[in-house]
Amino acid sequence: MDISHQLIFLDTETTGNGPEDRLIQVAYTSNDDSPFVDELYTAPVPITIEAMSVHHITPKMTEGKPPFQGSKEFHDLEKRFQEGAIMIAHNAPFDAEMLKREGLHVSRMIDTLKIAHYLDPEGRVSSYKLQFLRYLLGIEVDAVAHDAKGDVLVLEQLFYRFLKKIMEQENLSQDTAIEQMLHISETPLVYKFFPFGKYKNTSITDVLQSDRGYLEWLLRTKLQEEVRDENWIYTLEQALGIHQTS
Repeated sequence: MDISHQLIFLDTETTGNGPEDRLIQVAYTSNDDSPFVDELYTAPVPITIEAMSVHHITPKMTEGKPPFQGSKEFHDLEKRFQEGAIMIAHNAPFDAEMLKREGLHVSRMIDTLKIAHYLDPEGRVSSYKLQFLRYLLGIEVDAVAHDAKGDVLVLEQLFYRFLKKIMEQENLSQDTAIEQMLHISETPLVYKFFPFGKYKNTSITDVLQSDRGYLEWLLRTKLQEEVRDENWIYTLEQALGIHQTS
């Protein structure tokens, strides 16, 4: 698909999900025929066991690797983002935050996680995880799950599926559809159902009617977390009629 925008399909693997964690792998490709990038890096904090159990990157694998900051890939992405490239990622704010911790600022991004929610207004899809969507939509790629390179290959195909769907569904030109995807990605999600806890698979609206106190408790909990989940905070505030976070 010939697209006028410069697109960077990117995924990171990290030492963990906490506020001090850093990236240890970056994979990305673009729509300008540049070589695929897939590199490991050393980090100033240790890799958690929980993270290793997901991406299988061990300290031995990153031993002797350079830090990402200042690397060839760092400067390549820095130049691309300064030129206005759009970063495409699944749960893009997470990857953008990890890049920010290394000194890279992403000003424009498309979050395929949010696009997946947007294209499922009735909340019929049971999971929006990248690999679930891969198999749900029959995306055929030679990719290993939870490896940055494998995730990027899936991500790229998922993006083009979503772009085509929005163009057809809303009768938009390609450029206008991309702008729409950028706008969707800037807006917090409003979840419709609980995917966890005692109200799993129950709608937020039903819980509001039967147990408002649970939503109030969950909002207080989310506001106190070290890494704030802005989507859940926004969802709960909307449900409870609260329009400003404290």
